[in-house]
Amino acid sequence: MVFSSTVFLFAFLPSVLLLYYLCPRQLRNGILLLASLVFYSWGEPVYILVMLFSTVFDYINGLLIERALVQGRRGRARAVLICSVCGNLLILGFFKYGDFLVKNLNALLGTAITPLDLPLPIGISFYTFQTMSYTIDLYRGQGRAQRSLVDFGAFVALFPQLVAGPIVRYQNIEARLRFRRESPECFLQGAERFIRGLFKKLVFANSLGLMWERISAAEPISLSAGTAWLGALAFSLQIYYDFSGYSDMAIGLGKMFGFDFPENFDHPYRAKSASEFWRRWHMSLGTWFREYVYIPLGGSRRGRGRTALNLMIVWSLTGLWHGASWNFLVWGLYFGLLILGEKLFFQRLLDRLPAALGHFYGLFAAVLGWVIFAFEDMGRGAEYLLAMFSGPLFGADTGYYLRTGLPLLLFCALLSLGLPERLRRRLDGAEESGLLFSARLLLGGGMFFVSLCFLIGASYNPFLYFRF
Repeated sequence: MVFSSTVFLFAFLPSVLLLYYLCPRQLRNGILLLASLVFYSWGEPVYILVMLFSTVFDYINGLLIERALVQGRRGRARAVLICSVCGNLLILGFFKYGDFLVKNLNALLGTAITPLDLPLPIGISFYTFQTMSYTIDLYRGQGRAQRSLVDFGAFVALFPQLVAGPIVRYQNIEARLRFRRESPECFLQGAERFIRGLFKKLVFANSLGLMWERISAAEPISLSAGTAWLGALAFSLQIYYDFSGYSDMAIGLGKMFGFDFPENFDHPYRAKSASEFWRRWHMSLGTWFREYVYIPLGGSRRGRGRTALNLMIVWSLTGLWHGASWNFLVWGLYFGLLILGEKLFFQRLLDRLPAALGHFYGLFAAVLGWVIFAFEDMGRGAEYLLAMFSGPLFGADTGYYLRTGLPLLLFCALLSLGLPERLRRRLDGAEESGLLFSARLLLGGGMFFVSLCFLIGASYNPFLYFRF
């Protein structure tokens, strides 16, 4: 089940909200857990067992780690932590990378091992990282183990952010699991945020995706450079509005149930470097890798050589986290090399560049990266990149895409820079009058209506991050 579906909008969500607010407060985590299990099992009833196993596995590991630490047996606590991390990574590796490994072994060694062709459990990368952070934080002494299996299950399976984040650390949500005070104001703020995300997904991302689908379906050798660049820009904006729209919906749903999830995007296309881009894009994932991989490896404290190694390890893992395909690894290494170069050599030069040149460099780096990301067939991806830098600037189809797609691209690009958010923050800081409140309600209602029109009238409604 996805948020941008009629089943979710008109059946699942209203039913859960009604049941949640009618039941006693002490039962609400149980309601959320049951609702989340229904949400997850809607499309994958078998793989709910994998998530339940991960939940119980790390619930027990958390209790064992805390008990060992209280008894002063740090070695035992470390052994349980290693068991937890290895167990989680084995499950993730089996489902996400098993067939990838088999296919590459067959190609390399000439063997004929039959891949299992198992579908990837939805959201496994997200909830695996959440449960791993829980046991790691307990070992570090950051927080207390959760005694209630129901409350811990609600943390792992919480449907607003289950399938695509943001990645939530247990210590940031522990207090809200024990006690949270819902209010009409927070509910309305959450509903407004959810509608904005739904609008971004259905109106902007899907429209941009149609343009990218048509252009990328053509043979790259037949594309003019102008058309190839229009397609690359369309995909770059599509993946932003798709994923940030989903994050907005998740954060909004969280508020409707009394939770505050971390922000996941901060207008990444305003970045003036690759490093800044990744401080603004999928921030919860970047924070996870920094806290649990980069810093434990030594970060940048052990000289340039070790810093370079640590960065490349982190970015190799970041690439592979997104998918079991060589293009994701290359994409991760591409950004790793850019960030390493900026960190060690030319960050000062970037800081002295005029703002417009800095923005151009940041956007140029991001768009090229998204082309690598988009094509699992790396040969086809290389041909597409070649088309962007060779051949005629305009082709027979370039004029068509300029007429039909350029206004949408320009409008979405301008919005991605954050003008509506700046206006909204200014309004939030002002005293809200009845007229302003009515205007916001009308705007939200209008966006919801337009979103529904796009949802009902279109057959194209993908969700890119489901496959990661």
